[in-house]
Amino acid sequence: MSLTTKSAFAIDLCQSAGRKAREYFENRDQLNVDQKGAQDWVSDADRNVEVFIREQIAAGWPEDGIFGEEHGDTAGQSGFDWVIDPIDGTTNFVNGIPNWTVVLAGVSDGKTQVGVIHDPITNETFSAVRGGGAMLNGAPMHVATGTALKNGTVAVGYSNRVTAESIVPVVGALIAQGAMFHRNGSGALSLAYVASGRLLGYLEEHMNAWDCLAGQLMIAEAGGVVEAQNADDMIRDGGRVITGTPDVFETLKGIATSAWDA
Repeated sequence: MSLTTKSAFAIDLCQSAGRKAREYFENRDQLNVDQKGAQDWVSDADRNVEVFIREQIAAGWPEDGIFGEEHGDTAGQSGFDWVIDPIDGTTNFVNGIPNWTVVLAGVSDGKTQVGVIHDPITNETFSAVRGGGAMLNGAPMHVATGTALKNGTVAVGYSNRVTAESIVPVVGALIAQGAMFHRNGSGALSLAYVASGRLLGYLEEHMNAWDCLAGQLMIAEAGGVVEAQNADDMIRDGGRVITGTPDVFETLKGIATSAWDA
């Protein structure tokens, strides 16, 4: 089956899952919310939306593997694996901040082949197919061109998987370069914003695969630069994420390397 067919399936599924998630968002006073760690939350919405996505994948592609944030891994036989984040930005979600997304990536041969990031609040669907470009609501999208750091904004992220202090020199270096810095609480949405030309780059010392694989593919397909990684390794261990437009990537990589490899 073609990657285009896989992508169309993923787009439809993320949009359906987004409608379910938005119903929970609009009735979040009824949610059960648990804390997994410092600033790391999970709710009934996360669990139930992921179950819905898993059920649809199992019905449509029963031989594919499934990896998700909230439930156990499902081994596949086809060599194609789906990686799910049912709600990226749960802290935003449970606090009523409308910055969260549904994320789905498809991986084979150590590479992300398809990726979808759907924002149910704005009804924006960002998608990409390896070798087929990147799209926003069905129209081609491209990273920003000709914009210097001093004229743009770079998003940064951090989590309880690293020390919070490690983000401080990154922010300081961005300010020294004259850039604005941004953090919206959803790494996937920030990556989508890089791909669509709204942000110049995104830096995070450690991300899980379900948060970043889809967005990294979008940036690459939209003409941006992404630090090379093996998708299977990311599924197993996670890793750092450095992305940017061709104009600023090397500078951003230098900033991140200086802060994180010291």
